[in-house]
Amino acid sequence: MRVAIIENTRITHHGQVGVALHEDAALIDLLKPWAGQPLPTDTDADALVVFGGEQAATDDHTHPYLPDLARLMAAYTKADKPVLGICLGSQLLARAYGGENRLGTAPEFGWVDVGLTDQGRADPVLSVLPDRFPIFQWHSDTFTLPEGAVHLAATDAARNQAFRIGRATYGTQFHFEASRAVVADWTQRFPEAMDRMSSGWLARHDALAATIGRAADAHGLALARAWVGLI
Repeated sequence: MRVAIIENTRITHHGQVGVALHEDAALIDLLKPWAGQPLPTDTDADALVVFGGEQAATDDHTHPYLPDLARLMAAYTKADKPVLGICLGSQLLARAYGGENRLGTAPEFGWVDVGLTDQGRADPVLSVLPDRFPIFQWHSDTFTLPEGAVHLAATDAARNQAFRIGRATYGTQFHFEASRAVVADWTQRFPEAMDRMSSGWLARHDALAATIGRAADAHGLALARAWVGLI
């Protein structure tokens, strides 16, 4: 299989998604439009993954490729090829289908408990998770659910945590790719930003990683494997 991966920032970890793709010997087309690399105009790959970034989904003035990326996600969906949008990727997916991006209204950070909806419990991908599961969050924005989307998971702070469009297009606000190794690297690289999101994070990180983070790793990998299984 060939999978197109879109990175939206200089430091992008594929994490648990990368593990699941490599387990299935996926060939990766890696694209970095934030650095000026053009987006493909076709849907030749077998699936599309769009990772997160520090920009908002509406920052067309600083990242003029964002409208084209939203259209690319819709084109893969129309072609019935699996799409995965994580964090910014989920916000762009919502934008592509008429959802409203709401900036700065739903900050969440750290390992947070997420709950499945009834539709999530019946979903072919999300159903691999327990009804409530810890997973990593790092965002301030949220979105309204596009018309026709299936609502799969929620938290109190951000209701639209996961949704599906069609057969195999998924958006997750939470960072299920972020294993403990990924979070540890973020903590080392971005200590001030993380401490702004959650005061005292640096002091709490190790204990949280050893407990909640360990469980989150298993849930993230299970979810990644289930999505890759759709390709």
